[in-house]
Amino acid sequence: MVFSFLYSAVCRGKWFISFREAEANLLLVQRLLSRDASLADGKPLSESQPVPVMLEHEGRLMKRGDSFADAPEGSTAVIPLRGTMLKYGTMCSYGTTEIASVIREAAASKNISSIVLDIDSGGGSVDAIAPLADAIRQAQSARKAVVASCSLCASAAYYVASYCNEILADNDIDAEFGSIGVMMSFADYAKYYENEGIKVHTIYSNLSDYKNAPFEAAKKGEYAKIRDEELDPLARDFQENVKRNRGARLKADTEGVLRGRMFYARDAVRTGLADAVGTLAQAAERSRELSAQMCIDDYMGANY
Repeated sequence: MVFSFLYSAVCRGKWFISFREAEANLLLVQRLLSRDASLADGKPLSESQPVPVMLEHEGRLMKRGDSFADAPEGSTAVIPLRGTMLKYGTMCSYGTTEIASVIREAAASKNISSIVLDIDSGGGSVDAIAPLADAIRQAQSARKAVVASCSLCASAAYYVASYCNEILADNDIDAEFGSIGVMMSFADYAKYYENEGIKVHTIYSNLSDYKNAPFEAAKKGEYAKIRDEELDPLARDFQENVKRNRGARLKADTEGVLRGRMFYARDAVRTGLADAVGTLAQAAERSRELSAQMCIDDYMGANY
């Protein structure tokens, strides 16, 4: 089952991912497509190791116990989002559905006052975004601020970070932000099968002439349909969500900021992709300040 999830994501997926992240995964993809047995037999990482959540309390960082019920009151949950993002967990990574469950658990705990999402990711599959976006909104509706503390925060990872109350670069040396865009790649095995003496026949109903049309055209080297019908709508939604989530902070007229360009920390702050540069401890402190402000705003709104 784990292999099936990963294989499906690789073969079908549209990706919000930086090119460097995609290139780094080519060897894994090659092994997947060859049905490497060592990958097929794996179990989800979460079965042996729960998502490694940390707690920040009064300036100290500590491991979480069995649950947030063991956390000191007023703690900040530090939840990792690292590596290539996939919706479901694999033998070597946590799925965003699993990370989202931890965010919801933190949001529901009376001992947790705020959340830091510790991000070091170049993005991933498009379907990996919604679980985290929904969980972040749920935490915020519980008046618990979510701050993103980021090293590499590109593409799908930035999409997720944009839903957070604030975004901090965790250093000003190599922290990067951006790659707001969408890409797709797929292999054409027609020649390979032909050389193996295999001819594949794909037959469509007379009533299904639009089915898979963009992909069939792309196999012939005609990419206009797949750009227009598959990729551009996703890219437009990505841009609009970032503009809405970042609001007036984003300098949307900066060249390339919404079209795939990457920015180091200081430039990311200048363009409004990030709010500040600060340590993980500073991100935790800021998240608690924002949670407190949310509660004050609620009180003022209810009484005036």
